[in-house]
Amino acid sequence: MAKESKTSPMKPKFNAWWVYATVIALLIGFQFMSSGLSNTRKTTTSELQSYLKNGDINKIIIISNTRQAKVFLTKEALAKEVHKDVAEKSFNLSGLSPEYILDFGDLQNFENDIKTIKSEYQLDTLVDYETESNVFGDLLLSLLPFVLIIGIWIYVMKRMSGGAGGGGGGQIFNIGKSKAKLFDEKTDTRTSFKDVAGLEGAKEEVEEIVSFLKHPEKYTSLGGKIPKGALLVGPPGTGKTLLAKAVAGEAKVPFFSLSGSDFVEMFVGVGASRVRDLFKQAKEKSPAIIFIDEIDAIGRARGKNNMTGSNDERENTLNQLLTEMDGFGTNTNVIVLAATNRADVLDKALMRAGRFDRQIYVDLPDIRERKEIFEVHLKPIKTSEKLDIDFLARQTPGFSGADIANVCNEAALIAARKDKKAVSKQDFLDAVDRIVGGLEKKNKIVTQSEKETIAYHEAGHATVSWMLEHAAPLVKVTIVPRGQSLGAAWYLPEERLIVRTEQMLDEMCATLGGRAAEKVIFNKISTGALSDLEKVTKQARAMVTVYGLNESLGNITYYDSSGQSEYGFTKPYSEETAQKIDKEISILIEAQYQRAIELLEENKEKLTTLAKRLLEKEVIFKDDLEKIFGERPFIPAPKALQKEATANPDDEADTGISSPQENQAKNTISDSSDEHVNEVTDATINTKEGKA
Repeated sequence: MAKESKTSPMKPKFNAWWVYATVIALLIGFQFMSSGLSNTRKTTTSELQSYLKNGDINKIIIISNTRQAKVFLTKEALAKEVHKDVAEKSFNLSGLSPEYILDFGDLQNFENDIKTIKSEYQLDTLVDYETESNVFGDLLLSLLPFVLIIGIWIYVMKRMSGGAGGGGGGQIFNIGKSKAKLFDEKTDTRTSFKDVAGLEGAKEEVEEIVSFLKHPEKYTSLGGKIPKGALLVGPPGTGKTLLAKAVAGEAKVPFFSLSGSDFVEMFVGVGASRVRDLFKQAKEKSPAIIFIDEIDAIGRARGKNNMTGSNDERENTLNQLLTEMDGFGTNTNVIVLAATNRADVLDKALMRAGRFDRQIYVDLPDIRERKEIFEVHLKPIKTSEKLDIDFLARQTPGFSGADIANVCNEAALIAARKDKKAVSKQDFLDAVDRIVGGLEKKNKIVTQSEKETIAYHEAGHATVSWMLEHAAPLVKVTIVPRGQSLGAAWYLPEERLIVRTEQMLDEMCATLGGRAAEKVIFNKISTGALSDLEKVTKQARAMVTVYGLNESLGNITYYDSSGQSEYGFTKPYSEETAQKIDKEISILIEAQYQRAIELLEENKEKLTTLAKRLLEKEVIFKDDLEKIFGERPFIPAPKALQKEATANPDDEADTGISSPQENQAKNTISDSSDEHVNEVTDATINTKEGKA
């Protein structure tokens, strides 16, 4: 049916405005014809009296209701030179037209003047009286209010049923219509797979779907079927929506794009209606692709958080989506692409084969993929030198594609702020500092005692991390306030896939080095270690409850990868176990705290030297630590990660910076106790070295 409708000839569209225009034209025409196409000329009272005295007037018709007199001349008078302009006769709908028309004032005086002249000159001029009514004019005036009301009503109805902008779904009568934006071969979609750097595995699977739509016989000849759906899953900013844009640009088939929140409306039944309309449109244009961004807005597991017991509109929308994707009357020529970063909360029925046949995980890019992403985003950037892209990729572990795009843009803004003609390497490193640590606040008021505390705190981080084998290599330490932190120690973490117990313990010890330094030097502790304590507590809890790295509890985990545990009010362990968990977490943290204190006691002089150097220069680099502590006595990182920033005390361009996702690699002393605390589950996945 869809194909027949495409080939059928276009029928002329009926437009009600043509009817209105025709009626108005007829009314004007009748009015125009009733007035006649005559040579009638207006005259004055003195001229009329002169014509009457000369015997030129045959008849005078007085229209009493309009105070007008129609003057008809005799045949002899029409032959006179004075009346040659009105001599030619014409018709109107009411008959012969008069030669002259006079608008008089008072009727009684006008009649007396005519009677006086007639009696004085013995004239037999006929005087008659009539009343006139303009039928069409009166009808038009009586109908005009109704016409205006009906016209306004039609205009309002048209506006409400889909008039201006926003698509059919934005108006009240089309509120159940889909709000999807359609891309097809006529739409100029400039994004292609060439614009998608990295994501090789995900791109390969999506390209196969596009290939199936372009060349279906290649797969169907072997008995293969087109996949019904593909779910793009991954952290924010990794390029899920960009992949969908590339599909829209490459597929050359109708591509419907919308967000999961487009199905949500305050009216009951609207979401399900929009799902039906969306698939109806897609089937009419099949083969087609539907892309639903942030599908978790409607795809959350049913029956959760339904406190009222009432019918949930979101569940109705999800039920309709399930039916359309793989129900009794589904159409296999419609492919559904969806994207989410919360796959753990999606309904199991939505995730099964037959609906989303493929789940494509879009992970954070590794060092090689980050290099490719930098190459894409550096194309429009005017650089002053040939940048070492490998260096930039190494300095941004854990950055997503969106983060890298932000780094390139921020570098250009920083260069423009400094009135440069091109962007340099230093601008990129300043951009990474700006994104990770926040804006530098050199004018922040800090007392001398607070500055000393911050210096010893950051020197403690640097000292302990230098002395521990598995701690991330230090890049630089600063006591210049940035964002919410009063100081920071920057590291270049290794991108590990597996993290061992001793590695996590070393990281915890290095994190507690700041507070331990305050205890060793001042025999006092402060609130500045808030972010450090938050981090080590999450790491310790992850070791005990998630990774099973605690000997007392054994090889057991309470982590729920499905995400269903967040909806419950009960814990998966007893109260006795909860107390045991708290005790083991405390033991872990205190053991590493005491270990940090012992390390700093052994190297107290070097710690003091480093802190004084930091107070003097405000920013110190790896070279400064090597001068104080000597070469680090541990095996360096693998070759792929070995080329970290070469420290230069006078040039910050050679520093390496950790990523926003890898906040564990940056130990900060905080000036605020009101910091955002991430969920424990988020912290347990990301360790200082990378993803565990």
